Amino acid sequence: MNRNFPVYTLENSCQDCYKCVRRCPTKSIKVIDGSASVIPSLCVSCGKCVEVCPAGAKKIRNDISIAKYLLKNKTKIIASVAPSWINSFTCSEQQFIIGLKKLGFDEVSETAIGAQIVSSATHRILHESKENDIFISSACPSAVSYIKKFNSEYGSKIMDIGSPLQIHARFLHKQYQDEDIAVVFFGPCIAKKNEADRDSDLIGAALTFENLQDWLAEEKIDLNQNLDDISNQQFYPFKAEEGCLYPLEGGMIETIKGVNDIDDDIIYLQLSGLYNIENFLKEKVMNLDKKVFIECLACESGCINGPAVGNKQKNLNDLINIASYRNEYRKLSIDRNVEIPVAEHQNVPFEYELTPSAELIRKKLALIGKTSLEDELNCSGCGYQTCQDFAKALIHNKAEVEMCVSYMRQLAQKQANALIRYIPAGVVIVDKLLNIIECNRHYAKLFDESNLLAFEAVPGLRGIPLKKTLPLAFAKLFATVLESGGELIRDNFVCDNEIYEIKVFTIEENFVIGAIIQNITNQELQREQIAEKARAVISKNIQTVQRVANCLGEHMAETEILLREVASGYQKEDSVKDIKIYDK
Repeated sequence: MNRNFPVYTLENSCQDCYKCVRRCPTKSIKVIDGSASVIPSLCVSCGKCVEVCPAGAKKIRNDISIAKYLLKNKTKIIASVAPSWINSFTCSEQQFIIGLKKLGFDEVSETAIGAQIVSSATHRILHESKENDIFISSACPSAVSYIKKFNSEYGSKIMDIGSPLQIHARFLHKQYQDEDIAVVFFGPCIAKKNEADRDSDLIGAALTFENLQDWLAEEKIDLNQNLDDISNQQFYPFKAEEGCLYPLEGGMIETIKGVNDIDDDIIYLQLSGLYNIENFLKEKVMNLDKKVFIECLACESGCINGPAVGNKQKNLNDLINIASYRNEYRKLSIDRNVEIPVAEHQNVPFEYELTPSAELIRKKLALIGKTSLEDELNCSGCGYQTCQDFAKALIHNKAEVEMCVSYMRQLAQKQANALIRYIPAGVVIVDKLLNIIECNRHYAKLFDESNLLAFEAVPGLRGIPLKKTLPLAFAKLFATVLESGGELIRDNFVCDNEIYEIKVFTIEENFVIGAIIQNITNQELQREQIAEKARAVISKNIQTVQRVANCLGEHMAETEILLREVASGYQKEDSVKDIKIYDK
C-alpha cells in the first residue's frame, strides 16, 4: 500500500530553528526556505525530531482512518498490543482489553508473544553457532535500519530473524488462516509504521499509543471506568510471559538466557540510543574468543521511552511496573526447537550519499566566509558537528547557507557597519554602562576633533565612555532613554551655540541604546536667510499690489463718471423722441 512517510512537517509552523537537525542521529533532515523536512531514504523513524521540535511542527502520521477502514471491511480485526502498554495506561488488563473491543476489535493480543518466539530463535542460533562472532538483535526496526544504512560493516551481523511484530502478525494469521483478518498494532514506536507500510497484507496498520488515546477519547471510552462485565476478558489466545520484558533496556537479554544453560561462551551487551550504537560500532572488533550478543534499541532506556508512548513522565515506578508485570506468569519458556522465522524488514531503502571532494568542500566553505582552518568554528549552531559536515550537507542540498549562525552574524554585522558608515549623520551605539559599542566617523568629528584622532586609533571608539566624546547635556539624554527603555527626539537641541537634531532610541531595553545626531546649525541659518528673503519679497509684493490697487481705484472712478455722463445723455434723447411721437 502506498502511504506517506510516517514523519512529516507542518511547514508553516517550522521556521529557522534547526533543533531537529542538531538532534537527528542520521542527519536525515533537509532544510528549504528555513523549513526542515525529513528525507525518507535516510530517516530511520526514531522520532527524535518529533520529540525535540519546540513548535510541534514535526508530526507522526495518524493511521486511525486506516484502522477504521479495516474494521469495516475485514472479517476479523486483531489488535496486537506492545507490552509497554502498561506504562501508557493506568487501567487494569481487563479494562484495557474491553476498551479496545468497544472500538470494534474482535480480539486483543500481546506483541510480546512474537517477542517470545524471537527470543527462542535467538537462543537457538546463539547456542548452535560454532563461530565466535558478533550477533546483533533484530527486534528494533529503527536500530536495524540505522545499522544497515549507516554502519553497513555491521549490517551482516544482524540476526536474520523477523521483529516481534512481524512474528506476532504471522502467528495471528496462522490462527485464522481460513479467514480474512487484519492485524492492527498499537505501541510507542514510529518505525513499526514502516513495517506495516512494507507489508500491509501482514500488518494492516500500525498506530501509536497516542493515537489510541485520541481514538478512545473520540469515542468517549474511559478505560478507568467499570466497562460492562470485565471478569472474563483476557489476551488472545493466551497471556505472554517473558516477552513482556522487551520494553526494558536489557529485557531481551534476560529472556534469551536459558534457565539451565551455561552461557560462559557468550558475552551479552546492551546498547540503547542511536548515538550510543554509533559510538560503540565505530570500529570493527577483532580476534573474538567468545560469541558476543548485542541487544540494540534505538530509544534510550528502551521502548518505555519511545517517541509516541503517550506518557512522557518517565520515573522509577514505570520501570518497576514493566519489570513486575505479570511476574507470576514469567517462565522463560525457551522453545529449543522453534522454527527460525526469517526476517522481512532487513532490505530497507537507502540512498547512499557520495563523499564530496576536498576542493568542492572548500568552495562551499568559502560561501559561508570560511576560507581558512581558523574560520571553521565547529560551533554546531547549524545542527552539524563540524563546518566540514555542514559543507557536505550544502553539497547534498540538505542545508542552506542561512543556517550558519556565524556567517549570518558576520553578514548582519557587515550590513550594519555599511549602513552606519555611510549614513550622513553621527551614529553611536552604547551599552548599559554608557560605553561606546560602535560609532561612525561622522559622530567622531561631530563635537571635538580629538575624537577623530581617537577614532583612527580605536575603530568605532569601542569601549570609550560616551561622556568623554560629547557634551554633558547629550549624555543626560542617553541616560534618560537607557532608564526608560523608550525613545527621545529633539528637533532643535541647542548646545554651545550650535543647533542639533538628535534621536535616541532603544535597541535592547535597559541594555543597549543608539542615537543619530546631526548638526543642523548651518541648515537653520540657511532657512532663516531664506525666510528673511521671503519676507522681503512678500513686503515688496504687498507694496506693489497696493500701488496697483490705488491706480486701479483712480481709473475706475474716472471711468464711472464718464459712463454716467454717457448714460445720462442717452436718457434725455430718448425722452424727447417719446414726446414727439406722442404729440403726433
